[in-house]
Amino acid sequence: MEKVIYDILLVAMLVVSAFIIVAIFMQPSKQDGAADAFSGGTGELFERRKARGFEAVMQRFTAIMIGLWLVVGFALVVLSTR
Repeated sequence: MEKVIYDILLVAMLVVSAFIIVAIFMQPSKQDGAADAFSGGTGELFERRKARGFEAVMQRFTAIMIGLWLVVGFALVVLSTR
């Protein structure tokens, strides 16, 4: 029975990992270019902007997926030590 649960959690870990990768790649860029940091765009570099719309959804989705990934990882560790 533990082997079946372990296999299900392992597949879940792989699926959640794929979702995390996709979510990170779908997030919009936060800077216009690397040259802005050296050419006077440093004010915008350290400015804190609140995420809105699609960006906010992607940040929340990524955070939830990472939390789920950690929980599944801890469960796999516990099952593998038995």
